Amino acid sequence: MNPPRCDDLDYIHFLIAVQKVFTCTEAARCAPEGERAPAHDAFTRLLQRQPPDTEALWQEAKAFVDMGKGLLVLDDTTLDKPYAQKMDLVTYHWSGKHQRVVKGIALLTLLWTEGKALIPCDFRVYDKPQSGKTKNEHFQEMLRKARERGFRPEYVLMDSWYASLKNLKLIASFGWFFLTRLKSNRLVNPDRQGNSGGGNPTGGAGGASEGLWACPGISDGFPKRGRGILGDQ
Repeated sequence: MNPPRCDDLDYIHFLIAVQKVFTCTEAARCAPEGERAPAHDAFTRLLQRQPPDTEALWQEAKAFVDMGKGLLVLDDTTLDKPYAQKMDLVTYHWSGKHQRVVKGIALLTLLWTEGKALIPCDFRVYDKPQSGKTKNEHFQEMLRKARERGFRPEYVLMDSWYASLKNLKLIASFGWFFLTRLKSNRLVNPDRQGNSGGGNPTGGAGGASEGLWACPGISDGFPKRGRGILGDQ
């Protein structure tokens, strides 16, 4: 068997150097010329050989994080693939960049930061037709893995898409705090003084449609109305 013509470091150098196009064809075009210059298929095979789990990323990242402090930030992004016809993992997703549904690959990421450095620690590729998992299930999976690895963040940050009652209760069960936005149709009762809309929290910040909430958890003692009631533990 012939040895591979490119390795992980070749592909990493390519990703660092390029600005817009990240295809295997472009990687082959940018590779140094020579008898053993890799073709685009060599880069394709390299990526197919990579392990499906994210342990390799964590092994690289863990030396740069302080698991007893800082923030965990979870979010998703869509890698645009507007011209893909029969490409694996490409489906339709909402894009915050384009403010519409686009064709691409949905990637969920978890990163750690202390305010300056941004260190990616985990990721999941959203592919519900194959994995059967929703974005919220991937979200919960990454949180559990972060706890298993020993993280004790000051806050967990996410946008309103992931601010479901089940997700927030999971964060609270770990003894962690969260910082998120809530849709205006959510009912909250953080001070036990009655329910109010999530878009206009007392002492909170936010626009007409969303409010910014920081809370240590959810109380099971509150009545559930609408999509759920948030409150202190």
